[in-house]
Amino acid sequence: MTNELHKYFDAERRAVGQAREFVIISLEKWGITGEPAEDIRLCVSELASNALAHGTRRGHGFLVRLCADEDSVRLEVHDSGDVSPDRCPRLREAAETDTAGRGLSIVDTLADGWGVDERSPYGKVVWSRFKTAPASQPARPLGTA
Repeated sequence: MTNELHKYFDAERRAVGQAREFVIISLEKWGITGEPAEDIRLCVSELASNALAHGTRRGHGFLVRLCADEDSVRLEVHDSGDVSPDRCPRLREAAETDTAGRGLSIVDTLADGWGVDERSPYGKVVWSRFKTAPASQPARPLGTA
């Protein structure tokens, strides 16, 4: 069984907080709380911030999509930005004095995987995947306590 929700956000500063709220409410509906929910919340903050700063064309916002199955959640942030090699999101090492540049490092640390895909007809999808149930225990059905 797979659950899926998505929501579009305008390209404005308050959209990052709105995206976090959308994710937390969605995860709670599916019974996903605690550390996995917090990790996903932090990652949507980073990915939405990156979409606003680097990935949206004038007049375009971004879309957040969540897909959950029995043992994982996939978080996607779709934007209108270019996926050319010089514009594609990638890990970088920020110096201690840098005030930016740590977002994808946070995603890389918290997620069980992440990547970038092209989006048709233009743009990209930056995704991250999170295990929501320990491998040694069966996952509870989504939406149950």
